Formats: sequence, C-alpha cells, structure tokens
Amino acid sequence: LQAGRHEFPFTFQLPETLATSFEGKHGSVRYWVKAKLHRPWSTVKKAKKEFTVIEPIDINTPALLAPQAGAKEKLARAWYCNRGQVSVTAKIDRKGYTPGEVIPIFAEIDNCTSRAVVPKAAIIQTQTFIARGTKKQKKSVVTSITGDPIPAGKREVWHGRALKIPPVGPSILQCRIIQVEYSLKVCVDIPGTSKLLLELPLVIGTIPLHPFGSRTSSVSSQYSVNLDWLSTIPEQLEAPPEYSAVVSSPEAEQSLAPPCRSELGDILEGPFFAYIQEFRFRPPPLYSEV
Repeated sequence: LQAGRHEFPFTFQLPETLATSFEGKHGSVRYWVKAKLHRPWSTVKKAKKEFTVIEPIDINTPALLAPQAGAKEKLARAWYCNRGQVSVTAKIDRKGYTPGEVIPIFAEIDNCTSRAVVPKAAIIQTQTFIARGTKKQKKSVVTSITGDPIPAGKREVWHGRALKIPPVGPSILQCRIIQVEYSLKVCVDIPGTSKLLLELPLVIGTIPLHPFGSRTSSVSSQYSVNLDWLSTIPEQLEAPPEYSAVVSSPEAEQSLAPPCRSELGDILEGPFFAYIQEFRFRPPPLYSEV
C-alpha cells in the first residue's frame, strides 16, 4: 500500500448456530473482530473490536407455549414425631417467557401440620460449565416473592400471583461447554424440617409472544388436550373414495333436488325461509371483517 489513507469494507457472514454472549464465574462466551497490519522491518500492528451476539429464541413454538404444572407433598417430622403433611400444586401458562414479562402463578398449598408455613416462589438461574469431562455449576436467585404465612390446618390459593422477570440474559441450551438454564421454584418453609420444593422449567427467550400466540396460550392453559391419537395416524394417507362409489345416481339426484313446496308446507311463506334464501346467495364475509 502506498502512503495515505486506505479503507477496506470487510464483511463476515455469522453462522446461524452461535451461542449468546455470556460472562460467567467459571467461563465466558465472547466474540470479537481482529485485524492485523504487517509492515516490513517493523512489528505487526493489531486492532481488536468486541461485539455481542444474541441467539434468537422464539417462544412462539408449541414446546414453549405448553403449560407447565406439577405437584409435591412432604411429611413434616420433628424429633421422630409426625406433625402432619404439606402439599403444593403449581401451574404456569407456558414454558417460554422474555425479560420484562410477568409470570402468573397458580398454586394451592395445603398445610395439614400443627404449625404455620410460609410459601415462596423464585426464578433460579443455573450456570453449567463443562470442561475435560467435569462439570461445575453456579445457581443464583434472579427474583423472588414471599406469600403470607398459612396457619395450621389451612389452605392458601394463588390465583395468578404475579412474578415479574427482571432484565436477564437468555437461556443458552445448545452450547457444548456452557449452559444457562432457568426454572421457577415454588417452595414452602416448614419449621423444624427441610423445605418442600416444586420446580417448573423455564426458557428465557429473545423473541416475545405474538398476539395470536398469547390467545393460543391462554386457551391451552384452560383446557388440557389429549394428543395421543396423533400417533395412530398413518404416514401415508389413503385417498378419499369417489362420490359415485358412495352415493348412487338416483340417490344423488334426489338429495341434490330442492324440496317440494308441499313437503315444506307453510314454512316457505315465512320470513325464515326468505332469510335462508338470502344467506345462500350472499358472498362470504371478508377476512378483515371476521
């Protein structure tokens, strides 16, 4: 290169399978662009510029829109004495969320012990580092809420208790050496014994929920659909039979012929039949109208 200013518009196409940039306790995921300038009879001049990569995680998928639910129970003991049982059931609308969203928690806590218990809910981040056949994990509480104490022999019901997700990094699930996972833990503090823990998996994504996905999620959270019958559908579907093979020609003519006035009687003269005739010849509504 001659003396003076020279510019080179380099471009690089990033691969589709890149893990999200991440800084952890035992490892990190970093990306940068590095340039070198070789000069004769002088040292190599280097420049480096870091940049951030966000792996797209779309929560508008059937797996992440599926409701998550679970139940657990624990027998409270103290000094080898049975103090009763504590049980908890919890449910959330879906598995995938994005930062800033609110998770409505539906839960029931039955306290059949002789002492008051305290329900809690928290979002837990689990960092897993894998190297040379060994693993190290670090767990931290992202956010939490605490419910009111439940007296002995009473039941507490959460009708969509709100838990807001703070600004956190998305889940990292496809990296070979670093994984970042999230879970929702509903626990009950029982005096004199260990906690009762119920864990529901979470995925923190980057693409938020679409309006149609929200409608689908709300419907799916209210009704449980059995999809076992899908496994019985053959891969190669048979073609439907011909109409002529099912209905003979005289039957077809009779079924397609309009009814006689004597069969319908006075209904032909009423306004209901006029409405049917008008409906038959009206064009279908526009999609925007529906």
